Amino acid sequence: MSSLGHTVIFPGLFGWGHLLNDTGCGGKSCFLPLVVALHLGTSAALILYFWRDWLGFGKTIVQGVIDADVRRGTEAWVPVAVIIACIPAGLLGVFFEEKLKEIFASPILAAGFLVCNGSFLFLGEGLRRRAENKMAKLSPQERATYFRPLNSLTWWEALAVGFAQAFALIPGFSRSGMTMVGGLVVRLTHEDAARFSFLMGTPVILAAGVLEVPKLFHQNMFSLFQIVLGMIICGVAAYFSTKFLMKYFEKGRLDPFAYYCWGFGLLSLIIFWTGLRPY
Repeated sequence: MSSLGHTVIFPGLFGWGHLLNDTGCGGKSCFLPLVVALHLGTSAALILYFWRDWLGFGKTIVQGVIDADVRRGTEAWVPVAVIIACIPAGLLGVFFEEKLKEIFASPILAAGFLVCNGSFLFLGEGLRRRAENKMAKLSPQERATYFRPLNSLTWWEALAVGFAQAFALIPGFSRSGMTMVGGLVVRLTHEDAARFSFLMGTPVILAAGVLEVPKLFHQNMFSLFQIVLGMIICGVAAYFSTKFLMKYFEKGRLDPFAYYCWGFGLLSLIIFWTGLRPY
């Protein structure tokens, strides 16, 4: 549902504009470095939750290199697909950094993009239902192979899902939601699409942390205790959210998240347009 979008919208709703416009980080806003720091807590939670995957990745890559067998269809291919999928977000983040930072200062844009995010989630669920209807017409053998495992993705399919993730650089677009829609398009199951999404998020968040978090050491708006406390709270929330979602997406759908994004996004836009504030 875009934690990033909510992080930008809430200061606008509650009159915390100083968080968005503070320039205490070398003449630039400290808001983005703070948000990235909080997301590092999320990244730590994802590493903790998927520690078996990451440990397995290391082992399979080493074994694949030793055996000279890093190819599609093997488990050694999954971490390669994750790396490939992270490329679009990395490149777009570098080349459009200043433009993206301008969006971070606009809660009304974040609210509008949240509505768009709901539409993408609804579209993704529609694609999945269409696939289910198609599966109903297939033979049992064809039905068993319709959805694909992660290690069957081609490099360009992984790249396409990565471009879906790149949308989440814009506040209001959900990184996990967009990548799940991308995963459904290439015929991953809900569960595999969610797993791929969370695995992709970790390297991107860590890379952003390396670039942005050091800027917080040159500001005096937030104490180290406040930042660390925020990271811990985000990490705990992310861990239990991931645990819930991985279970939910064994059978659950994206529709409820789409309805929420439409509702909260439209309500926020109305508040911004009318000048009403809940304070």
